[in-house]
Amino acid sequence: MLRLRPDVAEPSAAARAKALTLLGRRLGASKVLTDADACERYSSDESEAAPRVPDAVVLAENENDILTALAVAREAEVPLTPRAGGTGRTGGAVPVAGGIVLVVTGMNEIKEIDRRERIAVVQPGVILTDLHAAVEKEGLFYPPDPNSLVGCCLAGNVAENAGGPRAFKYGVTREYVLGLEAMLMGGQRIRAGKRTAKGVTGYDVTATLVGSEGTLGVFGDITLRLIPKPESVMTLMVLFDDVHQSGRCVGEMIAAGLVPRCIELLDSATLQAMRDAGNAINPAAGAMLLIDVDGDERTCEKQAERVAGVCDDVGALEVLVAQDAAQRDRLWAARREMSVAVRRLAKHKLAEDVVVPRRRVPELLDRVYRCAEEQGVRSLTYGHAGDGNLHCNFLWNDDDELPRVDAAIEQLFRDVIDLGGTLTGEHGVGVLKAPYLPLEQSAELIALQRDIKRVFDPQGLLNPGKIFPTSGHGPC
Repeated sequence: MLRLRPDVAEPSAAARAKALTLLGRRLGASKVLTDADACERYSSDESEAAPRVPDAVVLAENENDILTALAVAREAEVPLTPRAGGTGRTGGAVPVAGGIVLVVTGMNEIKEIDRRERIAVVQPGVILTDLHAAVEKEGLFYPPDPNSLVGCCLAGNVAENAGGPRAFKYGVTREYVLGLEAMLMGGQRIRAGKRTAKGVTGYDVTATLVGSEGTLGVFGDITLRLIPKPESVMTLMVLFDDVHQSGRCVGEMIAAGLVPRCIELLDSATLQAMRDAGNAINPAAGAMLLIDVDGDERTCEKQAERVAGVCDDVGALEVLVAQDAAQRDRLWAARREMSVAVRRLAKHKLAEDVVVPRRRVPELLDRVYRCAEEQGVRSLTYGHAGDGNLHCNFLWNDDDELPRVDAAIEQLFRDVIDLGGTLTGEHGVGVLKAPYLPLEQSAELIALQRDIKRVFDPQGLLNPGKIFPTSGHGPC
C-alpha cells in the first residue's frame, strides 16, 4: 500500500489547459507556477506517499487569491490540493490527481493577540514556533506542539488536528480552535465558530472542519484560544530495564492521579539510535520516559518528587532531573531530532501513529516486535505514552522489502483495533491509511462522512483521494 496511487480521476488535457489560462489571467504570472521543475517541489510531503507533480501551483498572498483558485478549479473541473508547510506524514498534501496545488505559506501574519480575552487570530501560513514565541512574550500559552513545529503551519495543524507531547495534559488542536474562515470549492467563503469562551449556536461546523484534512475547505483566518503560560517547567529523564517496566510506571503515575505535561516513551531500538547519534545514554537501559511537569514553582517541585517516587517504586535504573532550562532544552532537542536520527538508519522510514488504551501499550509493543521478527522488518517505537499514542516506525532500504513492510503495517493496524485503539492519533488518514479505514469504521459511518464531503464539495475536486478508500484497493 505504501506506493499505492489512489484510484481517482485525473483532469483532461483540455481541462488542465483551461485552468492554466484562467489562473494566468486572474492571478498573474507572479502567483502561478507552471514550469515542471518549479512545480516538482510541491509534488510530495514528508511521507512515503508516491509523489505527483501538479499542473500548476498557486502562491496565495491573500484570501482573494484562495477564492480565485477555488473558483477556477471548479470552473475548469480540475482538482485542487491545499498545502501549508508540507510536513505531513500520510500524503495529505500530495496532489494525487495532478491539477492545482494551492500554497498558503505566504499568508503568515499573526493578526491579533488579545491578552484580556486570551485569543489569537492568525493567518493560515503562520509557523507554529512563531506563534509560540509571540504568545509567550505576552505571558500566554498555546499548548499544541507537534514534532514538526519549526516548519509546520497553523492551517496544516488545524487540518490534521495536530497533537504532540503536551496533548496528554492540554489536549489537541481542536480544543484551541474557537473559529475560522473557510473558503469552499467554487469560491464561497464561510465564517464558522466564535471569539467567545462559550457558544453553542447551531451545528459545530468548526469542529467538523478541524481534522478534515483539506477535503472540505481551505482555511483563512483562524481564531485560537490561549491559556496562561505555566510559571515553571521541570523535566525528568527516567531509564528502565525494558519497555514493560516503563509501561507499568506510566500506569502507576496515572493511577496516582498525576497529570504531567507530557510523558514520552522510547524503546530499546530508539535509545540505540539516540546513542548512535551521539547522545550519552546508559547502555544498560532498555527504555526511557521523558517527563515534563509544569505549574507554579512549588507545584512543579511537588509533582517532580511524586513522579520520581513512583519511578523508584517501579524499579527505574536512573531518575535524572534537569537542573536548568539549558539542560531541559538539550533533553528535548534529542527527542525532537529523533525522527531525523531514525531516518539515518535506512533509506526509507514510515512512522505509523496509532493509539491504544494506555494499559494496552505494553501488549501492543509485544505484538509489534513479534510481527517485525516474523516479517523480517526492522522497527522501533517511541511516542506519547501518556495518551497511548505511539509512533511505530518501519525501516527499509530496497523495494523488494515493501511487501513485508506492508504486511507488518496491516498487522499493526489489525492489532490496534483488536486492542480497542484507533488508526491515527495526530497524523491523519491521508493517502497512506485510507485503504485501512474500514478496519475501524463501519460502512454506514464512512458513507455518512462521504455525504458530508459532497455537501461541501459536490464535484469531489478538493483534495481527492484522501481519507476514504478508493475503489479497487484495500485489505478489507
